Amino acid sequence: MSANMAANAGGNNGLSGFHDHVFLGKQHQSSERKTWAVIWLCGAMMLLEIIGGLFFGSIALVADGLHMSTHAGALLLAALAYTYARRYANDARFTFGTGKLGDLAGFTSAIILAMIALLIGYEAVGRLFAPVPIHFGEAIPIACLGLAVNVASAWLLSSGDHHHGHAHGHSHGHGDADAHDESQRLTTKDGSIVLDIFEDGVPPRFRIYADTGPAPSVAAVSIETVRPDGARQSFRFADRGDYLESIDEIPEPHGFTANVSVDGENVPAIFTEHEHTHAHGHAHRDNNMRAAVIHVVADAAVSVLVIVGLLLARTFGWLWMDPLAGIIGACVIASWSYGLIRDTAAILLDMNPDRAMAQNLRATIEREGDRLADLHLWRLGPGHLGAIVSIVTATRREADYYRARLAGFSTVSHLTIEVVRQ
Repeated sequence: MSANMAANAGGNNGLSGFHDHVFLGKQHQSSERKTWAVIWLCGAMMLLEIIGGLFFGSIALVADGLHMSTHAGALLLAALAYTYARRYANDARFTFGTGKLGDLAGFTSAIILAMIALLIGYEAVGRLFAPVPIHFGEAIPIACLGLAVNVASAWLLSSGDHHHGHAHGHSHGHGDADAHDESQRLTTKDGSIVLDIFEDGVPPRFRIYADTGPAPSVAAVSIETVRPDGARQSFRFADRGDYLESIDEIPEPHGFTANVSVDGENVPAIFTEHEHTHAHGHAHRDNNMRAAVIHVVADAAVSVLVIVGLLLARTFGWLWMDPLAGIIGACVIASWSYGLIRDTAAILLDMNPDRAMAQNLRATIEREGDRLADLHLWRLGPGHLGAIVSIVTATRREADYYRARLAGFSTVSHLTIEVVRQ
């Protein structure tokens, strides 16, 4: 047996042996700016409450200002992580870039959230058994002001972001055929048509739309797919009004040649397998921003519970409603903290971030008779995955051949291929 090791591939699976290792999210600089803006907002509110509380003798106002400082500190951690990751993105000391620094900051923020939940829960349980006098005239306005600041902070952090967390890696329209490999414009003697693989919430099927010229009739259209292993499948169509749709589903993977027959004219269309990011956008999720948002949303949720508890306590004399609201808020924060710890810890430990993608990688490599002997898939940063594959083959194929086969997996930003010949 002989082995051929080929290492690649920068951000776009290029063929050069030298490439950058910048694996930051697309919204990195925007998120950095927004996080600093929210820090200034929270910092100003914190100083206003502390100075105002000391000037007017309100301990409640001072306490809320100190509480605001904990969230400002957590947001400062997120902002510093963004800044550091950007400044050192090209530092050779970081073998796989600084993209995971945000996940480290998110993990740390999640620990802080868990501690805040424990402190709130401890204080609430203590007040449940030993109630203390409540100054409703000060407490309710302060809670409302804190809620307003947190709502504004959450809006600032989430504004302008259009994360396509549920993208399927396929086109679902027919107006952008050139932008997607699974939507193609085909020219026939009677005009052009658009052939699309549609799977938005439904099993994948072919759809044919008229582009220029008259729409073809159902009786005049058929498709036969030919896969790399020689397997063939014929598809019949039904008229859906604005388009024709195949009656049969298209099995995975979507790598084949589709021989389209329109009024006796044969037009081939080549489809290449692309990744499927169905895992709720985990590959693209920015856990640093997620942690920052959870901090302000958690504080907003607690503010709402506190306001409700205070109003009920003042109206009906139910002093136990205030600590009960605190206990509920602590449980909500603890739940969010657990989810963030679980997700970020998995990334920091290099767990497989997308099992479905791993299966697609295996299917793409093995569908021509080769064998995937070893696969390592891990996350490098938001929207960036690293992969190491070891392929056993009886052919004379080189690493570049398999690199081209895997080029459709756009989130695999760093790919190392080992080819072992039998």
